[in-house]
Amino acid sequence: MPSKTILTALFLVSVGVVVVVLLRALPQQPSADPVNAKAEILVATTTLLPGALLRDKDVAWQAAAKADPGEIIRPSGVGNNAAAELEQKARAEVFGAALRAEIIAGEPIRRTTIVKPADRDFLQMVLSPGARAIAIPVATGGASTGLLYPGDRVDVILTQSFKNDPLPARRSVSETVVKSLRVLVVDPIDVKSVSASNAFGRTVTLEVTPEQAEKINVATELGKLSLTLRGVSRAGGVAVNSPPRPPTATGVKPTWAGDVSPALGDAPLAREAVAVERAPIEVIHGTKSVTVKPQ
Repeated sequence: MPSKTILTALFLVSVGVVVVVLLRALPQQPSADPVNAKAEILVATTTLLPGALLRDKDVAWQAAAKADPGEIIRPSGVGNNAAAELEQKARAEVFGAALRAEIIAGEPIRRTTIVKPADRDFLQMVLSPGARAIAIPVATGGASTGLLYPGDRVDVILTQSFKNDPLPARRSVSETVVKSLRVLVVDPIDVKSVSASNAFGRTVTLEVTPEQAEKINVATELGKLSLTLRGVSRAGGVAVNSPPRPPTATGVKPTWAGDVSPALGDAPLAREAVAVERAPIEVIHGTKSVTVKPQ
């Protein structure tokens, strides 16, 4: 073999060895497989019972050696705005969803373990034994403007107007008709249905007893309904997800227009003033005549 050919072959072998050494010296790239790569997954922050409605405080991101199929993975590159929106979207995927089975603290939230409000079996899964679900239109004021989330507890307030009442102090009244109901579903505000004459733009589904459902049905016929958000009951620092309570007397007296605005005058005094101005009535029984003062 010519010496020139031998030198060329040795040169090529040397170049190959150098390339192999340089490639091994380079840092290893992480696996491109998103399932097997180290990731952060969505887990429960506390023990949650079947039928519990997931809220923001119930879930958090936790590092995991790998993410199994069905688990919710935190989007990469959280530093930029686009990734932050994707992260919030990933978390919101479980908000308002109900659990099919018990989950302990630190256990992953899997798509197979939750049922969403749009799913057919959602209400069957979330309702407490013996409870009912009722959807009511509420005024777009107060807690119903965006403060409500599934799992919250609310009071239902009825507001009525009596435009033909001669006493201004009695033309409007507000009262609490049902207390401490659990919110199951909050529908988006329907902007088209909100107008000057129609303040109902949101439908809220509540968990009630049969008696409470009857009260609310009557209330919807009487006037406008609104919701007020209640504080969370706690036992040992853990929020209580209790079943609906039996109906009881509210113990809250109605609030009249005269109670809110002193300018309208005191309602009882106004009624007495009207009674004083009424003329006496003469009642005739045969040949006898009796003058009766109106009550």
